[in-house]
Amino acid sequence: MVSGGPYGLEDIIGLAGYKVALLLLGIVPFFWSLPTALMVGELASAIPTEGGFYIWVKQAMGPFWGFQEAWLSLAASVFDMAIYPTLFVLYLGRIAPTYTIGFRGPLWALAVILACTLWNLRGAKAVGESSIFLFCALLFPFVVMVIVALWHWHWHGHGTGALLQPLTKSDFAGALSVCLWNYMGWDNASTVAQEVDDPQRNYPRAMIGSAVLVALTYMLPVIAVALAGLSASQFNSDANGGTGSWTDAARIIAGPIIALLVVVGGMINGAGMFNPLMMSYARLPFAMAEDGLAPKFLTRLNRAGVPWLSIIFCAIIWSLALTLKFEKLISIDLVLYGGGLILEFVALAILRKREPDMHRPFRIPGPNIVATLIGIGPTLLIAFALYAARDEKIAGLNALLFSFLIAISGSIVYASTATLRRKPSA
Repeated sequence: MVSGGPYGLEDIIGLAGYKVALLLLGIVPFFWSLPTALMVGELASAIPTEGGFYIWVKQAMGPFWGFQEAWLSLAASVFDMAIYPTLFVLYLGRIAPTYTIGFRGPLWALAVILACTLWNLRGAKAVGESSIFLFCALLFPFVVMVIVALWHWHWHGHGTGALLQPLTKSDFAGALSVCLWNYMGWDNASTVAQEVDDPQRNYPRAMIGSAVLVALTYMLPVIAVALAGLSASQFNSDANGGTGSWTDAARIIAGPIIALLVVVGGMINGAGMFNPLMMSYARLPFAMAEDGLAPKFLTRLNRAGVPWLSIIFCAIIWSLALTLKFEKLISIDLVLYGGGLILEFVALAILRKREPDMHRPFRIPGPNIVATLIGIGPTLLIAFALYAARDEKIAGLNALLFSFLIAISGSIVYASTATLRRKPSA
């Protein structure tokens, strides 16, 4: 839900160079990933309920803010989920370009959504086990590339200059935004808490362990290609790099077979990220419907205990979103996701003060003030992302204005659900 391997790091290298990219990849987790992982670890273990962060915010701040949390997350998903089937098609085009020409590209994207929908209907366990396998499969060519690159550097030592050389034209703000996007999504794992075995024990372990693992899988390939002597400008999207640049790097370092495996890994990345994120987001309409904030039919479960109509509902929305052409998907995704993330940290602080005796199998170390202040780092980074997006355009509108209109529309939709609202059953 957070990481599909090093895919997506290309723009960080191309925008900022190796040295700054490694600094960002090494420092950002301490102010972004770790606070979020600790927050999710405490709240998911204390309130292991289907719906996750939506339930946390609702319990702390009431149904209105709970609805806004779910609204921001679902709105962000429209932009986030459109990225992954598109990545699948882009990497498929590197193997078989004729298969993605014209109408074939959107059909392949729809096929990814259909396959993930069918897989999700089997339940969280099936999605989780397949995700582990796919993650190992897509990492394999990078493991080979890292070993070969370090072997060449050990014998020739010619890559240190590339590692330290700055770019003549860099974009720190853009690189930071892409870095935040690559490290976000920790709270998505919370929405399937009722389907997780021993969530009080396993959520904190999963959050903290994954934070370390993701940082390593990001930094090691970047170090390796730098030490192999590849110029950071080869990852610049203005120089025919950007998405897919890992393929060219693998071909130079380890040969055509590993390059082909990197392409296949890119396809796996697109489908592999979409699958668990679908599992996460589809639980939100289900939890909202149980509270009377969405149509009742979304609460229907299949034999595996999966909210199948909620999954199909989300799949239809994301399929329609594939036709939209937004210039800066990452920017709008960050803005909407960031708004929801801030609400989660506020919920953490409120619950610590209002319900001090709540059973918390995992508790963020330190006094209550630590739980209150732990959200400062993510909040400042979100504020910087907002500042960086101040001049960007989304569908012809200023990105911040576009995001504000989507966010404020959540209040209007909430008011319109008055006829659906009812007192939740036990």
